[in-house]
Amino acid sequence: MLKSKFTLLTVFIVFIINLNLSAQNAGKISGKVTDQKSGETLIGATIAIDGTTKAVAADVDGKYLLSGLQPGKYALTIKYIGYQSKSISDVEVKAGDVTNLDIILSEAATQALGEVVVKATFRQASAASLYAQQKNSVSISDGVSSEIIKRSPDRNTADVLKRVSGATVQDNKFVVVRGLSDRYNNAMLDGSWLPSTEPNRKAFSFDIVPSNLVEALTITKTATPDQPADFAGGLINITTKDIADKNFISFSIGGGYNTASTFKNFKSGTRNGSDYLGFDNGDKQLPLGFPSIATLGNGLSSDQNKAALVKFLPTRNFTVFNNTALPTQNYQFTVGKVKDFENGNRFGAIFALTYRNSQTIQNNVLRRDYNNEYNDNVYKFSTNVGGLLNLGYSFGKSKITFKNIYNRIYDDQYLQRTGTNESSTADVRYFAFDLLQKALLKSTLEGNHPVGEKGAKINWVLGYNNVLNDQPNQRKISYNGPYHGNGPFYANVTTLGKDNTTLFSKLNENSFTGAVNFTLPVKVFKQSASFKTGVSSLYRDRTFNARFLGAVLNTSNPNIEPNDVRQLPLNQLFSKDLIGKGAYTLSEIVSPIDSYSATSSTNSAYAMLDNKLGKNLRVVWGARVEQFNLDLSTKDNDPANRAKRNYVDILPSANITYSITEKTNFRASYSRTLARPEFREMARAQYYDYEILATIVGDPNLKKSTIDNFDLRLEFYPSAGQIISVSGFYKKFQNAIETYNDDAASSTRQIKYFNSTKADVYGLEFEFRKSLDFIADNDFLKNTTAYTNVAIIKSNAVNPNIGLTFKEKERPLVGQAPYVINGGLTHTFLDNNLTFNALYNRVGRRLSVAAGAQYESIWEAPRNVLDMQLGIKVLKKKGELKLNAGDILNQKATFYYDMNKNKKYDPQNGDYTQSSYKPGSNYSFAFSYTF
Repeated sequence: MLKSKFTLLTVFIVFIINLNLSAQNAGKISGKVTDQKSGETLIGATIAIDGTTKAVAADVDGKYLLSGLQPGKYALTIKYIGYQSKSISDVEVKAGDVTNLDIILSEAATQALGEVVVKATFRQASAASLYAQQKNSVSISDGVSSEIIKRSPDRNTADVLKRVSGATVQDNKFVVVRGLSDRYNNAMLDGSWLPSTEPNRKAFSFDIVPSNLVEALTITKTATPDQPADFAGGLINITTKDIADKNFISFSIGGGYNTASTFKNFKSGTRNGSDYLGFDNGDKQLPLGFPSIATLGNGLSSDQNKAALVKFLPTRNFTVFNNTALPTQNYQFTVGKVKDFENGNRFGAIFALTYRNSQTIQNNVLRRDYNNEYNDNVYKFSTNVGGLLNLGYSFGKSKITFKNIYNRIYDDQYLQRTGTNESSTADVRYFAFDLLQKALLKSTLEGNHPVGEKGAKINWVLGYNNVLNDQPNQRKISYNGPYHGNGPFYANVTTLGKDNTTLFSKLNENSFTGAVNFTLPVKVFKQSASFKTGVSSLYRDRTFNARFLGAVLNTSNPNIEPNDVRQLPLNQLFSKDLIGKGAYTLSEIVSPIDSYSATSSTNSAYAMLDNKLGKNLRVVWGARVEQFNLDLSTKDNDPANRAKRNYVDILPSANITYSITEKTNFRASYSRTLARPEFREMARAQYYDYEILATIVGDPNLKKSTIDNFDLRLEFYPSAGQIISVSGFYKKFQNAIETYNDDAASSTRQIKYFNSTKADVYGLEFEFRKSLDFIADNDFLKNTTAYTNVAIIKSNAVNPNIGLTFKEKERPLVGQAPYVINGGLTHTFLDNNLTFNALYNRVGRRLSVAAGAQYESIWEAPRNVLDMQLGIKVLKKKGELKLNAGDILNQKATFYYDMNKNKKYDPQNGDYTQSSYKPGSNYSFAFSYTF
């Protein structure tokens, strides 16, 4: 079956290659026609080549394509009813290439002016269009284009998001916007909602989407009625590449070296060939016919116990293998195909395969709390495989797209720990083998169609998501020895606990989305305006199942000497010989509360008006109504552990833009948004995280958060592609959802979710992107662009004074950083054939977990991150070699208890380090070539 699938794939690729190689030498002109003031697409605008009969009409997205053009320079005339016509000269077409020309048109002030033709060159028209795109955003937003992504060493969207103003990234995958933790952000892919990928937090793992498949990435920071309302920090929208403008085939190959890992001794559990493909071969899963929870609970006979252990213990293979950590490797293959029909219709496809494998080591990771002090060595084998298939068909003025993305992350980790446990006054040796498989499948079918001849249009979307988070065979074992002394170490196999058990867990979630949006041009106060309305629905269905199994030593068995067995090395502890002697009994921690199922539905409707008040004032205002229903229950069916919600929210918003000059905007915004508890935050399931030495627990009584958002922004565009802006914002929270150390009852640390009474967030953002030719008018400075964005944020959250116990009454919001700094410098040489890029990032200390009754708050210390890239175009600009250096400074990632309250990491004066390690610097290359 696999062979046949491979054969079909090979035939498909060869077919596409042959089609591409047969491409003609004719060139094309393509782009988008929009309104200069509002950015609305102008459906049906006519684009004609002067002196010929060749002309096309813009489709429902405002896009057009003039194909079959011989190389040379052309002049275009663009017309649209009620708008000034525009003539653009010096539009150069090259053989087999596409000339991109976006066009903006201005409304005619009077009917007489309707015949006036505005003249511009290709360069002037391109610059004016870029200006319009920058200025015409409805809401306050920041983003990164595919061109900027190409110039950075970023491998995935998590890396890219570090470059966006006001955004930071935690754990190399979770995004914090404006100092608000990841749970206050929402994510969309190609305009459709993305689910949480994590089993123990509300967060989307942005490292799951490779950066080279991204067309654009935008963070919207103020809400409009046509957007989902469940966010407070930012709405992150990833747009993957659409229909290709021309046929192409490209491939890339890359390798990387990590100073802490590559070519060093790499320890791991068993390794299979399928691991390199991102899939477990099934050996680590519970075998077929294994006793169920009920069967095991009723008791097994001696023979049944031995038979079950024979099936179970091979999955608990504790043999440790020593290898050499190989360099990181990356591969991508992409095909773009477009077919232009004689009637003007177009069909296009983009197909991509990506692969990445890395083997990383974190040496000497310090982990401490009030009762333990450990040193960990962590070895992670990681494979990321993905595929993308985007199809599009435009007919007449309509367009339908079908976008599909699949990505899978396979993380197989081995942890080796030594240290002391003060509570049990013992030295500890701890071992953990942990496989985590995450997968995202997303399909989106979208249609855009004009309605009538006056610019009205309808948009519809159907989407399906599947998220898999499979953690089979997380096996852990510890040995205790004399406290700071010499003597034997004994394996903890006489009892079963979550810190020394084998976990089999699986999260599976399906979600279905549907939406219809209608846009109608109207007149308000004799000014052109746009009315938009729509409805949408999102349904989610999640199941999470967990089993905690282990082999417990029969200390009363006369066939063994218990202490001799407990001193055996790890790879001999569960031998077949001991099973045959009846040394172990299969046991299970029966905890129905740790498995749950949940469904939710969100039904929405909105209405909004985008209208002008006078020449320079634009107001986008309206309201969104969301009806939310949730039902979550654990397997114990205890009403106290069940969460049910059903409520309706009315959410108004207004975005005001005043054009002070042609290059300057002043913006003001108000919106009300929500933060609803995620399934995991409401489930009482208890997950022991052996790395952070704590148990994570949810609360079914969590309330939704309501946030009132106020924003001001002044933005200046010195020239196309450049910006200087300053923003101020304020957010008022009711019932903010956060985490804290619940340790009032005992010294055991539990991380729990709760609602703070209220919270306020104040912030300033500054962004600067400009070429340095203002210093001196020469080519060197003209080709050098400096970029920085700085966010300064202050927050204050008030802890509840009933029901929970806290050391503090007030504190910053969890996950909030007081400042974020991003900076960069780009220079292009030799007619853009050589590009140098330097990038810098620093995040102020941020609260990781709020203090409970005994433990202090845990803070993450700042670290400086410096990245560089050199890009060289070769082989007639069809090939490019990138040399990357990432995290050059390699500063420690540190979490600590601020014991002396001086608001900085100061271990010499009493601060207590909770965890600390160096991730290593990364040096890599990537070569890509496009046919």
